[in-house]
Amino acid sequence: MKEQVQAEIRTLSDKLDALTRKESALLESGDAEKLGDLLKEKDKLTQELERLRGVREEKLSKEAQKLKQMPFNRAITKKEQANMGALKKSVRGIVVVHPMTALGREMGLKEMTGFAKTAF
Repeated sequence: MKEQVQAEIRTLSDKLDALTRKESALLESGDAEKLGDLLKEKDKLTQELERLRGVREEKLSKEAQKLKQMPFNRAITKKEQANMGALKKSVRGIVVVHPMTALGREMGLKEMTGFAKTAF
């Protein structure tokens, strides 16, 4: 689902860019009817893009809320980061979130953080 939304946002964004490039040519030619149609189409694409971005943000928010509700969370040390496999084996069900991912940015993380149902 997430990939579909992302791909659709990308295609709509590309269409919007193409329309923006056509707009300057139509302004020079002075064809008001075609320009009006182009602006209507541009508005439709912009509204759809905003809606899809909202869907994407809502999905991230649900995932972020689920992680925030987990009883245990703490920063992952450099030593643990170096041996992530051992950490994941020792703490079953741990979810590690990096601050540079979309989820990490949304949650406002400053360092790599682990979320789990049990203490670690």
